Amino acid sequence: MSAQPTVLLFDIDGTLLRTGGAGRRSMRQAFHELFGRPDVLDAMDFRGMTDPLILEGGLLNLGEAPTPEHIRALTDAYLRALAVEVPASTDYEVLPGVRELLAHLSRRECLALGLGTGNTQAGARTKLAHGDIWHHFGFGGFGDDHIDRVEVIRAGAARGAGALRAPLEACRVVVIGDTPKDAYAARGIDAACLAVLTGGYSEAELRDAGAEWVVPDLSHPSVLPALLGHSL
Repeated sequence: MSAQPTVLLFDIDGTLLRTGGAGRRSMRQAFHELFGRPDVLDAMDFRGMTDPLILEGGLLNLGEAPTPEHIRALTDAYLRALAVEVPASTDYEVLPGVRELLAHLSRRECLALGLGTGNTQAGARTKLAHGDIWHHFGFGGFGDDHIDRVEVIRAGAARGAGALRAPLEACRVVVIGDTPKDAYAARGIDAACLAVLTGGYSEAELRDAGAEWVVPDLSHPSVLPALLGHSL
């Protein structure tokens, strides 16, 4: 019997890697450059948020209308800063087990390996390429697709099904993330969720949000069987 086509959608920040604060510093620089207010996002928890939602929140904090023009200008400024901040970050790290897991999954048939991230596609590339893991991902759902994370995951799942040349309804979809928002987004499209504890949330918080599996990090021995549908 052939394996069920499976789409795997990985979050980036806190799941695959940490940038050592490069993303937040770059957001601060964007608001400083355009509005002279680098502090406008200081009270905001970015975890699980899409980049457009973060930028919209900053604009609302400023009392500015979150117009497409404002979002586009801030995004461009953010990406310019990110291209400098990520390589300069002394605390950038690819998290435990990530390289080995991606290398193994990339060799598997009937798997489509993608991203499900609030980062824009350009931001995702900057963060992942610095750790030499961007090449593992042929598609994804990104912050460019939608401000809402459920729709980001839906876009990634559809592209994964396309890569497998299978109808989406015939595919098993698993979201891999580190926040309750990842689990909620998976539930929003009836996908499964494997959550890691590397994002600062507790096992109870992640399970309450709907994660089927919760592991310390992606080096845990139960990760691969879970992603493959319990068949090695």
